[in-house]
Amino acid sequence: MDTGAFSWSLLTILGPILIFIVVLWAVLRNRKSKPEDIERTERATRELYREEDAAHRRDNDFGT
Repeated sequence: MDTGAFSWSLLTILGPILIFIVVLWAVLRNRKSKPEDIERTERATRELYREEDAAHRRDNDFGT
């Protein structure tokens, strides 16, 4: 029996099935975002933008 052909057949069949399962898991996991999770993410993003803007202004004040 040619083990190379068997391995290739196994990868050809199981590879797409495994990819489908992983993508399905990721989609289902990310669909359940709660409103408070979204708000927390938005708040953290706004705070990060404020901090970066303040750092950029400080750098410009020093002439760099």
